[in-house]
Amino acid sequence: QVQLVESGGGLVQAGGSLRLSCAASGSIFSINSMGWYRQPPGKQRELVARITSNTSPNYADSVKGRFTISRDNAKNTVYLQMNSLKPEDTAVYFCNAVIRVHGGGARNYNYWGQGTQVTVSS
Repeated sequence: QVQLVESGGGLVQAGGSLRLSCAASGSIFSINSMGWYRQPPGKQRELVARITSNTSPNYADSVKGRFTISRDNAKNTVYLQMNSLKPEDTAVYFCNAVIRVHGGGARNYNYWGQGTQVTVSS
């Protein structure tokens, strides 16, 4: 099986910064893409940023210029550097990865982390 473990959430004032990390472990053959989603209170989960092994990252319009996603392939880890945080960035942030597992053939499996709370105070 595969696990995604997130870290780095917390409480920060508006204008501040946080860095989220997500490490994938387990029976991993290859990782297609990794990304971050968020779910604000009372709203649906939405894409924040996503990165693959061979394309440029893509970002939600609301975070462009403030957030940066990066990936360490050797560590199977994805990061989200969040700068100039706003109260509307408050949400539970979820790591997502599309992974081929050992013994799973060519099929890609979708995995989610447990979520980490980010709270931005005004």
